[in-house]
Amino acid sequence: MSKPALLECVPNFSEGRDMRIIKQITDAIESVEGVKLLDVDPGQATNRTVVTFVGEPAAVVEAAFRGISKAAELIDMSKHQGEHPRMGATDVCPLVPVANISMEEAANWARQLGRRVGEELQIPVYLYESAATSPERQNLATIRAGEYEGLADKLKNPQWEPDFGPASFNASAGATVIGARDFLIAYNLNLNTTSVRRANSVAFDIREKGRIKREGNPITGPVVNDENGDPVRIPGACKGVKAIGWFIEEYGVAQISMNITDTNATALHEAFEATRESANRRGLRVTGSELVGMVPLQVLLDAGRFFLAQQQRSLGISEEEIIKIAVKSLGLDELGPFDPQQKIIEYQLRADQATPLADMNLREFANETASESPAPGGGSIAAYLGALGAGLGAMVANLSSHKRGWDDRWAEFSEWAERGQVIKDELLLLVDQDTQAFEGVMAAFRLPKGSEEEKAARQQAIQDATKNAMAVPFQVMETASKVFPLCRAMAENGLQASVSDAGVGALCARAAVHGAFLNVQINASGLKDVNYRDELLEAGAKLIAAADQNENEIMAMVREKV
Repeated sequence: MSKPALLECVPNFSEGRDMRIIKQITDAIESVEGVKLLDVDPGQATNRTVVTFVGEPAAVVEAAFRGISKAAELIDMSKHQGEHPRMGATDVCPLVPVANISMEEAANWARQLGRRVGEELQIPVYLYESAATSPERQNLATIRAGEYEGLADKLKNPQWEPDFGPASFNASAGATVIGARDFLIAYNLNLNTTSVRRANSVAFDIREKGRIKREGNPITGPVVNDENGDPVRIPGACKGVKAIGWFIEEYGVAQISMNITDTNATALHEAFEATRESANRRGLRVTGSELVGMVPLQVLLDAGRFFLAQQQRSLGISEEEIIKIAVKSLGLDELGPFDPQQKIIEYQLRADQATPLADMNLREFANETASESPAPGGGSIAAYLGALGAGLGAMVANLSSHKRGWDDRWAEFSEWAERGQVIKDELLLLVDQDTQAFEGVMAAFRLPKGSEEEKAARQQAIQDATKNAMAVPFQVMETASKVFPLCRAMAENGLQASVSDAGVGALCARAAVHGAFLNVQINASGLKDVNYRDELLEAGAKLIAAADQNENEIMAMVREKV
């Protein structure tokens, strides 16, 4: 079965103060089955709300249409005031491919949405970015130039005929820009100043298009033109970044408001560092920052690792700790609490993926194991033992990375610690997957068997579930086997005082491999696919032999050093 296509939609509605209106719009979006609302981020000063939701394309487009329709019903643009540029009740509505969907396909969905908004709601629609009908309309800022106040005149210009909808002024709803684009990070950096002019100076240093070149005085001097008579620009430090300076009365500070449109060209932490350096040159200081909307997990992991590397600290710490380092280093909690569970897309999606065992504390897990319930059983315990072994190996690597006098070796041990963290996290997921595999077998046995058709379907379900109940513990064996190189390296070269921990890690890994193989074997007896059964049993026996040899060799080293 192919994985479903996932599309993200991030509409910006021109209302950030009246929560009753915002709630009605998000209710309209959530009324579509199959759509998950990830984030609602209203802004008082901007009078604008950024909404984020995901789902399969058809459902997302339907939800977007309902949101745009409700916004047009409730928001009167003739009365709107706010700091952010805008031209409509739904100002902009981008579709962002998340998984198993191409940008071209996302653009086609954007065009379908635009056509429907234009025809059914009679709102002028412009297409932008990857859905644009011409190069001149790719840039949102170009389309939005003049904003709502200049829209009536703009619509009279044949050059600005909408892509969909009437070329007439809709005073209440304004116009909407719909498109498909890569992931955009809306990011604001706080400065220790109230001066918009100085904030703009920093923004011009940062943004890709930079500033216009002038002779003499950089502010009042005559503009330097090229051979075609066009102004020459001094490019900014960050490609794929748009930025302006503004004053936010709500916070009482000036900010650099930026959109990072290409994180491959400029990462979040790179934009932060470039802004910090520019501000420092101008006698200013970046005091913190804020994320508007949500970000992919990798963005903050990259930032956390960057700041750890600057400190020559091991990168092989837990994901949670890396995120904490990123939040503190970027000052994301300066203006208010920063909740990773709410701001990171993958964490929102994980909320639907139950991991009840891995989320327990130690006592709860031990009590559940000791209860009359048959799960968690030996397979889940084997996976957890493997995770503990990987954790011990990573611990020794981290301690070695931070040892006084070994500063020149921090990167070596950091790399080992990172490997250990990856193995640990994979095995923690397998703790629940093994129990789920067991429950799948039980569910198959409970299927009805009254008719011949039901008997055949039940038998097939049992065979499929049994295969999975063998495949999961075999994956535990393979993953736990990766612990041995880590523990061997730590026993040989790691901190002498922690060599016993490397030994315990190897013992845990061996127990995990043996324990998981017992679960492969016990499920093999009921499998009719002889080739699959024999293949896994043969491969499992080899992993057992390798585990025994690795454990013996590592323990010999440990005992010698102890």
